[in-house]
This record gives sequence, structure tokens and C-alpha cells, in this order.
Amino acid sequence: MLVRRYNRRRSTQLKGPSDGNFLFGMMPLLLDAPDSGALYEEWANVYGSVFAVPSILGSKNVVFTDPKAIIHYYNKDTYGYVGAPPSKRHFDRLVGRGLVWAEGNSHKGQRRALNPAFSNTSIKSLTPIFFDSAYKAKVMWDAMIESSLSDGTVIEDQNCLDTIGLAGFNHDFTALSGRPSAIASAFDSTGSKPSLMDTVVLVLSMMLPIFDYIPTGRREMLNNLAKIMKEIGDEFIARTSADSTLEKSVVGLLGALSLTQRLSCAQINVLLLGGYETTSELARNSDMQSKLREEILRVGRDPTYEELTTSLPFLDAFVCEVLRMYPALGAQDRMAAEDDVLPLSAPIETANGELVDSIFLSKGTTVKPPIQCMNRSLAFWGPDAKVFKLERWLDDTAVLSVLVRSFTFEFPNGPETKLGLHMHLLPRPKVEGEVGYRVPLLIRQHAQ
Repeated sequence: MLVRRYNRRRSTQLKGPSDGNFLFGMMPLLLDAPDSGALYEEWANVYGSVFAVPSILGSKNVVFTDPKAIIHYYNKDTYGYVGAPPSKRHFDRLVGRGLVWAEGNSHKGQRRALNPAFSNTSIKSLTPIFFDSAYKAKVMWDAMIESSLSDGTVIEDQNCLDTIGLAGFNHDFTALSGRPSAIASAFDSTGSKPSLMDTVVLVLSMMLPIFDYIPTGRREMLNNLAKIMKEIGDEFIARTSADSTLEKSVVGLLGALSLTQRLSCAQINVLLLGGYETTSELARNSDMQSKLREEILRVGRDPTYEELTTSLPFLDAFVCEVLRMYPALGAQDRMAAEDDVLPLSAPIETANGELVDSIFLSKGTTVKPPIQCMNRSLAFWGPDAKVFKLERWLDDTAVLSVLVRSFTFEFPNGPETKLGLHMHLLPRPKVEGEVGYRVPLLIRQHAQ
């Protein structure tokens, strides 16, 4: 703690919200906020594109929304900026040391190992599974409507657990069949609002790992979820060697990679967590439903993989807007692995009133890019930033969608570049002297 406070004095002193209290800082406010992204946006409007938020025991997190700083940060992600120890402990206990936990060369190696399971060819082969799950949900809904005494019936949101189970592990969790599932129940229980004691213990555990072992209600739920996911992972791995139908699934690929059982289970847990969450945005807008339905029905049958990825612009825009409004991660806690300088696209005023166009971050500084804040920011996306609007991906101009598409890409015409469909947005770079697909090559002899 003393080292961190010393490092904080070496870093550029930034403006930010008041300290709240020394013990917890602003953490309780952020944890209880229905939309922490809105809080970060409010603070950015007051204190500038880079500011400091008080955290545990007088420490501070550096939050930045400046686009140039964001590009610099993501260019160094998993090497220059690594997981903060509290976050790594949390992920290790919940899902293991898989892709979410790994960083640096370990992260690079795990991604390379898993790439074949997520290639275009592999994803294309899974398309029928998604259609099967959709038809299964339709049959269940039809039965519910027919048995209803009124003209309609209330249908709960359907999660994607069955689809992930079949696509990744050739396993049916039966969530769409209405039968109870231990893993679905465990996931649902973690969505409840934490108690005051849960929040206090969580905040304290970020600084003192011993608090991780206090048996709060929240901790018991997370332990139960981790236990169930481990049992499922062990079962899938045990089936791999005996079931030839699993060879092309994710779990089959993990078995072929000769990974340790612990690491294989960790990758399975990440897929289960990522595949469970869903959103009901489409159900809130009947006009959007109608347009999307009409576009798909024009195909006249179940769309092929090629049609899904190239010929359905409204569907593509819907997926992009879901990812913008509901990012998988609302904010990201990282720690500077070394001293660094964050460049800024516009100067800001520091706590001592000095105007600077870069920020010095000392080793050990905790940083937090607020992803959800940037995805819904009025400054980035205009006055309709909070609105679920598909047209922004079809005929509007790109505001800061560089943050959604690629952190290193610059639009040729700046913010006036038309978006179009995302698969055509980033053209292959041209080489000087290139004619069609013919590219001039400079060849030299290689001395042994």
C-alpha cells in the first residue's frame, strides 16, 4: 500500500470526484449505481477526459475516455497493462486461469490454441445448431400460447445456454425444454442484488485477500457456481476421449491440444459465462421486430452462413448495436506493468491547474477504461447515444466507432466516413504498385 501511494505521487496529479471516505472511496457508489457508465460520463464532463476516482484505502483509479489514450492503452494490453491482483484472484477462483485470466505470452498462446475453434469454417459448421435452438424455442412458445386462456401469454427471456452447450460441447442443458438446470439456476442466483455485507466484504477483499474467505451469501453463490462449472467441465473432458462426435467441438479441440485438465476446464467456464447472458432489446420495439423479420423472410428459407454474414444488413446492424449498448464488460480494471505516458488528443487541466497533452502513469497505477460509458457517450455518439438505433450502422456517419471496430484503425475521411456493413468497413491496405491482386515483391538472397 505504501508503495502504491508513493507511485501515485509520481504519477500526474489528476482532477476527480471527492474522496467519499478513506476506507471505500467511491466504490460503494459505483457498485450500487444502476448504470456506472453514466457516472463515468458525468465525471468526464466535469473533470475532463482523464480523471482519478478514489478507491480503497485512499488509492485512486485513473479513468480515461480520450480516444488517443484508449488506442495507446489497447496497443499495450496484456503486456504493458496487466490484470489488477484483485480481479485476477476473483477470476481465478470463479473460472480458473483461462483466457480471461491470462495475459502476455500466456494470453497469446491460449488465443492461438483456441483460434481453430472460432475460424469461419468452424463457425459455419455450427450454424444448424442455432437454427435448431430457435425452432425448439418456437415449439415451446407455440405450446404456451395454445394452452393460454387469453389471446397471448407471458414468455420469460430465453437464455443461450442450450446453444452454447450443443455448439461447444455437444451437450443439451435442456434450458429451452423447461426442465430445471443446475447451471442455469446457479447463473440466475448471481444476478440478485448484493447485500450491504456482500458489498463491504467485496470491497475489503480487493485489498486484503483474507476477506475472500468470509462466508457471505454472495460468496456462497459464487462458490456454488464455480463448483457446478468445474463438475460440468470435468464431465465434458471425460467424455472427449470416448465420444468421436466431440472431435470438432470446442471441448474436443481442447482435448486434442493436450492442455492440463485445469486449463481446459477454465476455457470451458469462460465459454459458459460468455454464452449465458442475453438481452431482450428486440422485444421492446415491435417496428424493429417487423423490419428484421421481413428481411429474414425475404430469403425464403433458413439463411446460409454466407447470407447471414453478407446479405442481411438490418440483422448485422442489430448485432452491432447490441454490442454497443450492452458490452460484455462494462469497465476493465488493469494495472500498469511499467512506467508509461498516455498521449491525449486534446489537452486537459491537471489538479494543480497545469495544461498537459499527455499523462504520466507510474508502474502499479490502476487504470480503468469505462467501456460502457464510451459506448453510450453523448460526446462520442451524438444526442441519440442512449437510444438503441440501428440506422447509425446503416447510413449515419462514424463518430467514434473506431472504438468498436478496431483500436488501431483510422478512417480515411475522418468522422465523415460512411459506416456501411462492418465486414466491408476495413478494406485490405493497398501496396504501392499493386494492380488488382498482383503485388510487386522485393526479393533478396538470404545469406546462411
